[in-house]
Amino acid sequence: MPAKLKSVYICSSCGFESPKWNGKCPSCGEWNTFEEDIIEEVPKKSSLKAAPSAASGADCSDKIRTLSQIDTDEEIRYSTGAGELDRVLGGGLVKGSLVLLGGEPGIGKSTLLLQICSYLGAEHSILYVSGEESVRQVKLRADRLGVTTPNLYLLSMTDAESICSTIMSSRPEIVIIDSIQTMNIRSITSASGSITQVRECTNLFMHLAKDMEIPIFLVGHVNKDGAIAGPKVMEHIVDTVLFFEGDRHQSYRLLRAVKNRFGSTNEIGVFEMLDSGLEQVENPSLMFLSGRPTGVSGSCVGCVMEGTRPILAEVQALVTKSSYSAPRRTSTGFDFSRLAIIIAVLEKRAGLFYGTLDIYVNIVGGFRLDEPAADLPAALALYSSLMDMPINEKLVSFGEIGLGGEIRSVSNIAQRISEAQRLGFEKCIIPKMSLRQIDPKKYNIGIIAVSNIRQAFDYLKKEHNKD
Repeated sequence: MPAKLKSVYICSSCGFESPKWNGKCPSCGEWNTFEEDIIEEVPKKSSLKAAPSAASGADCSDKIRTLSQIDTDEEIRYSTGAGELDRVLGGGLVKGSLVLLGGEPGIGKSTLLLQICSYLGAEHSILYVSGEESVRQVKLRADRLGVTTPNLYLLSMTDAESICSTIMSSRPEIVIIDSIQTMNIRSITSASGSITQVRECTNLFMHLAKDMEIPIFLVGHVNKDGAIAGPKVMEHIVDTVLFFEGDRHQSYRLLRAVKNRFGSTNEIGVFEMLDSGLEQVENPSLMFLSGRPTGVSGSCVGCVMEGTRPILAEVQALVTKSSYSAPRRTSTGFDFSRLAIIIAVLEKRAGLFYGTLDIYVNIVGGFRLDEPAADLPAALALYSSLMDMPINEKLVSFGEIGLGGEIRSVSNIAQRISEAQRLGFEKCIIPKMSLRQIDPKKYNIGIIAVSNIRQAFDYLKKEHNKD
């Protein structure tokens, strides 16, 4: 008797299954995440057969090993040739790892992976499987990017099981699947890109990567909310989840690690999209500070840490009279809730008034500041714009602002000051509590230690009156 078809609804956020559509997922609470999926009902086996017992599995006690028996001396990482990508991966591509690279269409995912093939192909064989383009289209893109390695093999196919069989027989050293949403398993009746297909194909590639110790890149699309399309469980299956970020109207791209079993998730890689492909930006601070205006109020440079890398970015603020009964508050690249807290602290602890004024805060270059150390430069930019008082372009600041108006210490003080000094800054406002972490005499930069925001504002007033 043929198997019956059954319609179920699966939450794309958490994978919860329901026999009917729901507006809100009862498991994770997300709205409008249920998608219909068609599955086959497996015929029920005879109840006379005994149920599997705990002892019905195979005995694998001979595979058990102690920590001392596991050899880790051999090299397990491949250098991709892109230092920014290696930094985000934690030092290189790990053997047997499954890496998911997500991002908006046209952001540069396929371009990046095809470019690293030029370096990896010098010593390793690479199989590039494209489910969206023909091999001729991939060849045209490779010619445009200057990729001519003889160890790059192309395959245009969407059958996941056939791809796995091909990999097992040809045994390439590195595999790229572009993209996971186009892959399908014939025994599953759902369409390509459905939750079931994406989950099962990812699971299939994961077992292949672990069994053969082949690193596999998976390219993933994103949905309208910016998250990787497919079930959330797919991100738990893979070893590393990378996100390509950036405004499509700007040339700069940021590569972040959302999950990484082999390294830190705080590192970022910076690239610039050119006609010849993606170029690495080894000094992001110069990129974010290029074209800074001089003698203009509402601009302050801050220093944040992205993993082990200090990055200087410009914080711009515009405070102006509002034309509406309710003033506008807008932030780009800066947490909006954090901005509201800083404004409240400035009004309560510093005696400033922003109640009837529009406030716009922007981080130049499409960068996003998530670290609390960006509080102080944001506050100084807001004060500078309100008073129409330009800040010295050779001044940098960092520090966390508490609800009492105090400036709290942050980590990696020495690295931040050294980066500011290297880029030619002459003044640095830091939390007073951070002085115990450094020796100011070792730096050729003026260090101004403040304990609250009033002291920081008084210093700006003094410097402005001096000029």
